[in-house]
Amino acid sequence: MATNAGTATRKKRGGKGGPNPIDVHVGGRVRLRRTLLGMSQEKLAKAVSLTFQQIQKYERGSNRIGASRLFQFAHVLDVPVSFFYDEMPDGTDETKTATPVDGAPEPFEQDQLARRETLELVRAYYRIADPTVRRRIFELTKTLSRSEERRAKRP
Repeated sequence: MATNAGTATRKKRGGKGGPNPIDVHVGGRVRLRRTLLGMSQEKLAKAVSLTFQQIQKYERGSNRIGASRLFQFAHVLDVPVSFFYDEMPDGTDETKTATPVDGAPEPFEQDQLARRETLELVRAYYRIADPTVRRRIFELTKTLSRSEERRAKRP
């Protein structure tokens, strides 16, 4: 009796033969941080002794990232390991833990961070050398977004 181990693994991971949503999320966070740093897949691959094709598979979620590899990525990308699990969507059985409380923020859209405009804004922000100026721009942006929210809520 021969069994197809690959099929069993895919079903266990993603349900219908696709990647597990958590692997996709973690891979997306690797891509996000790499892109925010302006780092190529080739440069990241070299830093962790992989090929850029392996990095592509990790970033798509088609290959699961092991704990030691995730630790390497965290070191090279200068983030804590928890960064890769931040903003985890609640849409999968694996991530359901508690009901959101009243006043919880709207669900975060990962696509917002992947947009070119967002990446350029973040890069430009971090190129501002003076921390006081950077902080003032941050506060200005928050103030403007709050005024937009108030205006949108008016009848």
